[in-house]
Amino acid sequence: TLFQYVHDSSNTDWVISVSNFFINTFSPGNGGSRSGGAAGFYIAVFVLVVVFSFFYTLVVYQQQNLAENLQKQGGFVPGIRPGRPTGDYIMRVLVRITWAGAIFLGVVAVIPYLATSWFNVAQGSLTISSTGLLIVVGVVLDTMKQLEAQLLMRNYEGFIR
Repeated sequence: TLFQYVHDSSNTDWVISVSNFFINTFSPGNGGSRSGGAAGFYIAVFVLVVVFSFFYTLVVYQQQNLAENLQKQGGFVPGIRPGRPTGDYIMRVLVRITWAGAIFLGVVAVIPYLATSWFNVAQGSLTISSTGLLIVVGVVLDTMKQLEAQLLMRNYEGFIR
């Protein structure tokens, strides 16, 4: 890792101590190791996945534009006033849903590491990492959406003719 490289190439004591801290805290450990380093790594992966889930959700769904577009198209949320209250309501619901999804993704991201630790499997024998698993699932879902859109477009062309 980067910290191992810094540790080996530098003679400054504080750099070595900082690199040792990161190596010991965030190293996933060996196969059956349940050391504090492995726990720190698992927690870091979980927290990063949850944080980036919220970041991605808030970037993709711009709640202010969603409320404005809903109002422009004559739509409304029953029991909620149009405008700012609708945006606040959508944001509140979005955060609640994102919490559940982010925690689930965090668990999915950590499971392969925990499985290698619990079943004493060598760390390098994972055929796909948790991050790779999340990326593959995201790509497959996007591909399915694009294929469905293409199929719908072809069917609509047939109706127009």
